[in-house]
Amino acid sequence: MNNYDVVIIGGSAAGLSAALVLSRARRTVLVVDSGVPRNAPASHMHGFLSADGMPPAELLATGRAEVGGYGTEILEGTVTELVRCNRSGFQVLLAGGRRVSARRLLVATGLRDELPDVEGLSERWARDVLHCPYCHGYEVRDQRLGVLGGSPDAVSYAQIVRQWTHDLVLFAPTGTLTPLERSELVARAVGIVEGTVKRVVVENDRLSGIELDDGRIVLRDALFVPPRFIPNSDLLTGVGCQTDEAGWPVKDGTGHTTVPGLWVAGNVANPRAQVITAAGEGSAAALAINADLVEADIQDAVRAVNRGF
Repeated sequence: MNNYDVVIIGGSAAGLSAALVLSRARRTVLVVDSGVPRNAPASHMHGFLSADGMPPAELLATGRAEVGGYGTEILEGTVTELVRCNRSGFQVLLAGGRRVSARRLLVATGLRDELPDVEGLSERWARDVLHCPYCHGYEVRDQRLGVLGGSPDAVSYAQIVRQWTHDLVLFAPTGTLTPLERSELVARAVGIVEGTVKRVVVENDRLSGIELDDGRIVLRDALFVPPRFIPNSDLLTGVGCQTDEAGWPVKDGTGHTTVPGLWVAGNVANPRAQVITAAGEGSAAALAINADLVEADIQDAVRAVNRGF
């Protein structure tokens, strides 16, 4: 089959949640997924009601089985280009040459984390180098924690991480803290280490400390790092979606972009969306997509009647 009511690009929580709603609404749905979810390195997923602690791969396998039971087709592959073929329809080109048509599109391709250039950081990512205290803070509670500073929100981020431990150190580039920030950190017993972080120290396959470029090593059990979020939005911009000043796709409350017939959901448009948030956004987008298709079905039926068919 090459013609679908909806093609969903991205088969994680947002995309599968949308597929579930749309397939139950008796729409023909294709999910195209590259098989490389952002949270693949994480061993467990948290904050998702009824699935707290579930491995991310298990959630996706369960979701695929559910949507497949309603007739959704899931294809492992990569979309290379989107082409508008009428006011709200699309041609979807896949690596390998296959081409499918969609009356409506949902892009749920997520984002990628751009980490600071610190030796060993990427190798420990999602293990004991972490980014979301709400996702991982409970698992490292009451341990010796650190926050890597240098980003605009690092101080407020450290104040949030402080909720999970009494032993927290902020690693801040020299001269970057304001007097107010310093006083607020001291008031909550957050340690301040100023200088340039050189590398993370690993012993027995566990993070054990943070080394600065002057040779100091500060013992830590886990490090929180606010990464730079980069949306996987090349397909969106390639088809003409407007973006805001930070590069995120412009959308309305349902995820509808500035391109008619094209919706977004999850981290590709919302960097703060946790798994449960992304799933909810996928569901909301699916409701809006189906309503839009119903309106199109009505118009098609009226035109057919008027032509005497």
